[in-house]
Amino acid sequence: MTKVYKVNAFVQNNKGGNPAGVVINSENLTCGDMQKIAHHMGFSETAFILPSKQADFHIRFFTPNKEVNLCGHATIASFHLLLEQKHINPGSYTMETKAGVLQIECTINGMIYMQQNLPQFCEKIPKNEIAPCLQLNNDDFPYDIQVVSTGLRKIFAPISNLQILESIVPNHDAIIEVSKKYSVTGIYCFTLDVKQCTSRCRNFAPLVGIFEDSATGTSAAALSCYLVHHRLQEVKENTIFTFEQGYSIEQPSLLQTRVCVHSNEIKRVEVAGSALTRDCIDFVVQGG
Repeated sequence: MTKVYKVNAFVQNNKGGNPAGVVINSENLTCGDMQKIAHHMGFSETAFILPSKQADFHIRFFTPNKEVNLCGHATIASFHLLLEQKHINPGSYTMETKAGVLQIECTINGMIYMQQNLPQFCEKIPKNEIAPCLQLNNDDFPYDIQVVSTGLRKIFAPISNLQILESIVPNHDAIIEVSKKYSVTGIYCFTLDVKQCTSRCRNFAPLVGIFEDSATGTSAAALSCYLVHHRLQEVKENTIFTFEQGYSIEQPSLLQTRVCVHSNEIKRVEVAGSALTRDCIDFVVQGG
């Protein structure tokens, strides 16, 4: 019997957030077991915490239909649970993932900071390839549409204003095809047309079983780098960005990122948030 916790990451005033499954003691589970649990839970990602020979923890991430290299909100959820159950104390830790070994900082007030890989700025995609995916017009995109990665490749699509962002009706079949073409997990739409934060965002990744989720940590980190790279935000040596997500699916979430820049080069990227444990279920793996 395996205990699977439901933990909402990137909560705002202990509300909303993006739910993730978390399994703390996963060393006796096979890859097939992990996929079965993730499919059953149905969250955008479920995290499985394992021992590591090269870091403090090894964490594997599964969507309902495949394993992915990294997941921001499931990482925040995992370390929140480890902290809450007193497996760890506030402090700095390392995490082995398929995207590399990353640093985690757990603060005394419950905020979890997760290091990201340095950004890779990849293909720029013609607007007329992305517009049909979102059922928009080419002139609804004010800046370059580009693939960026801080651990996961994602298409970043700037949207002219908040009204257009919230009106998007995604064409999932088209998004799947363009995701396959560019080897990305999906499309991350954002607008800078907001006053209370840096950006409002929406994430569509049907290729990996995520039709829309409420908080996408790795994408928020990569978006921060996009904004710095294209000089769309004023940047200091250490700049904090805040992102809202999940409003369109009534799960409002707040994500924070920290970007360190020196001599116009990005030197470090982190995503941060708080979390709340919601529930725990006992899952029986067939044959286990």
